Amino acid sequence: MAVLVTGGAGFLGHHLVKLLLDEGKEVIVFDNLWTGSAKNVRYFEKHPSFTFKHCDIRERLPDVGHIEQIYHLACPASPDRFEESPVEILETCFQGTKNIFDLGVKRGARVLIASTSETYGDPLTSPQSEQYRGNVNCFGPRSCYDEGKRIAESLAYAYHHKHGLQVRIARIFNAYGPQMQLHDGRAVPNFIASAMEGQSIVVYGDGNATRCFQYASDCVEGLHRLMNSDHDSPVNIGSDVEMPIGLIADMVARVVAEKMGQANCVDVTFLPQREDDPTQRQPDIGLAKRVLGWAPKVELEEGLDRTVDWFLAEKGMASGSRRAVGGAITPVRL
Repeated sequence: MAVLVTGGAGFLGHHLVKLLLDEGKEVIVFDNLWTGSAKNVRYFEKHPSFTFKHCDIRERLPDVGHIEQIYHLACPASPDRFEESPVEILETCFQGTKNIFDLGVKRGARVLIASTSETYGDPLTSPQSEQYRGNVNCFGPRSCYDEGKRIAESLAYAYHHKHGLQVRIARIFNAYGPQMQLHDGRAVPNFIASAMEGQSIVVYGDGNATRCFQYASDCVEGLHRLMNSDHDSPVNIGSDVEMPIGLIADMVARVVAEKMGQANCVDVTFLPQREDDPTQRQPDIGLAKRVLGWAPKVELEEGLDRTVDWFLAEKGMASGSRRAVGGAITPVRL
């Protein structure tokens, strides 16, 4: 089976590509390396069943032969990018997704889109089930991503009904793990970067906003099961273990200190809450359990342990060393 993965140079894309290659699939990756990592691509470059095509899905797509499945992951997910490139993100969500759906129709391929928990906005109910229609600000600093993903879901519905395209929709809740970029702008890598450099971890708000973090391998397993299921409406893919973001920052500080042989953890600093940041986020994953037989397995403590190990190894930081990683730490944007 030949499978296309857009955004395959991203951190989730890397884990998904590895899973597919391990299963014996032929894998083609489309990525413009806007936020993805060339290193994530080089990891597979000698694999005989792997092909990388450097391209922007907003433009004309490269020719591909027969493909049976498309995992559409391409889109910046860091809030830092929401501020820098809102128009480009919207173009990726609409024109890029449309191009991928057109390719799916042409090749008769099933398409899974990586949607997001951000479609629920700042929810007024918890946990959030797939039936919840959300509380999203369409005119605000996060709207390019929130509304962009909502239009991608609407496109999926339209192509399914007009063209008979087989679609799968995964609403992904906060994922983390190895292969993330250290200064990604999302919570876990930013927390780790600050702790590794001995700087205070910065959290917007009072630390009581909640999130549910899932480890990368759990997330891509959920995507894989959804792709190969008969379920064609949105499914939440995430951990349902809800924790205050301030507690997660404390956990990261402790794990990094222990692994670097430091007697004391870095401090956590709280800044005013940012506009439209959700105050509570927890998925109802009952549907995923019923139709996919899926639930996350890796507990947060274990996942953070693995992720910190990976970042320390990447930077060559031995236990007991406090060498600088380099680059300024930006405050976390949830």
